[in-house]
Amino acid sequence: MTANKSKGYISNFKTKNTLKTKSFKKDKVNIITLGCSKNIVDSEVLLTQLKGNQIDAKHEAQDQDANVIVINTCGFIDRAKQESIDTILQFAEAKAEGQIEKLFVTGCLSERYKEDLAKEIPEVDSWFGTMELPLLLNKMGADYKHELIGERLTTTAAHYAYLKISEGCDRPCSFCAIPLMRGKHRSKKIEDIVLEAKNLARNGVKELMLIAQDLTYYGLDIYRKRNLNELLQKLADVEGIDWIRLHYAYPTSFPLEIIDVMKANPNICNYLDIPLQHGATAMLKRMRRGITREKTEALIQNIREKLPEIAIRTTLIAGHPGETQAEHEENLRFIEQMQFERLGVFSYSHEENTHAFSMKDDVPENIKQQRVQEIMELQQGISFALNQAKIGKTFKVLFDRKEGEHFVGRTEYDSPEVDNEVLINAKENFVRIGDFAQVKIEDATEFDLIGKLI
Repeated sequence: MTANKSKGYISNFKTKNTLKTKSFKKDKVNIITLGCSKNIVDSEVLLTQLKGNQIDAKHEAQDQDANVIVINTCGFIDRAKQESIDTILQFAEAKAEGQIEKLFVTGCLSERYKEDLAKEIPEVDSWFGTMELPLLLNKMGADYKHELIGERLTTTAAHYAYLKISEGCDRPCSFCAIPLMRGKHRSKKIEDIVLEAKNLARNGVKELMLIAQDLTYYGLDIYRKRNLNELLQKLADVEGIDWIRLHYAYPTSFPLEIIDVMKANPNICNYLDIPLQHGATAMLKRMRRGITREKTEALIQNIREKLPEIAIRTTLIAGHPGETQAEHEENLRFIEQMQFERLGVFSYSHEENTHAFSMKDDVPENIKQQRVQEIMELQQGISFALNQAKIGKTFKVLFDRKEGEHFVGRTEYDSPEVDNEVLINAKENFVRIGDFAQVKIEDATEFDLIGKLI
């Protein structure tokens, strides 16, 4: 973030001149997490280390009695960066008013822009990058305890957890700043991941969501081969894990043996999150994705032939530099043809130091938003038709919460926060949160299934 650009994010903030003092006998730490599931895991590791050092730490506590705040930031796209800046400024003002004593910032935004931000927000005591956990702990008077590796206090619902299998990314995608913030791809050892999974299962976790910048690259750096299939098999053997879900698989050189392992193990969900980014070959070339529309279609066809029950989730980008109206329309035809079970879309964000930043950001913002809307309207119709076909069928459902008059859960085809949900009437049915139950679907909307317990 250049100095001028960062000032654009923080221009509305003015530090209070009057400082109040507040006395605390012992530090109480509140960790605030912004961004993706990978940041959630990082915050959980930090929380575990602090607790292991006998420090009173919480994650996003509502009681507001903490005197130390740690903000784990996101720097992925403009909207996420703005949210991170706004949150930092909120607590910087709280510090200026004497409501908190210390403010630390870590995560992707800090990794990418710490020098500029440190000059402009002096209320922050220290800034840390994505790989500087030991330094952050040291600043907070804590040791990095190696004996806690593999242990993790989760902040999600007790019955599911994210499991990070690697860090960083070696892909050259034109639009992506993740390698700038997370570095090169680094796989975790299979035995370390399995140990963490066993610990999570022992603590009541039933569902693991495997995450990485690129799942399919797993193992190339340490095993000299794509080794996700072996990792999956070992995780499937962990007692107590009922569901394993795969997020963020790169399509180029996709290892189809993964699908064979999924098919052979009933506790690996028939679900694959595979961000494709676009359906026009010319755009995929500009994006430096290393694949064509024809190869993408063949891959999806092969996956569905091997495992017809699979639900495929994808993510697309609208308004990348050079995207013409004709290419957008080709993208719409691609979506219509592929009939993805789940789909999300981002408008393009012009990120410094990426390959695409050298291109002119030539799609106006209103056109980007219009294309996003057209994609989601198309997907809404696809989702409605696919959900209507589920009426009368019975599914195994994991229940996440009670909300209003409904218990809310998910099938194996749905990940938390981003996918469809299953609703049952809480007045007529009862189920414990974190339990599985068989549900017969009686009605469906675009993004929800309504059913009753069997």
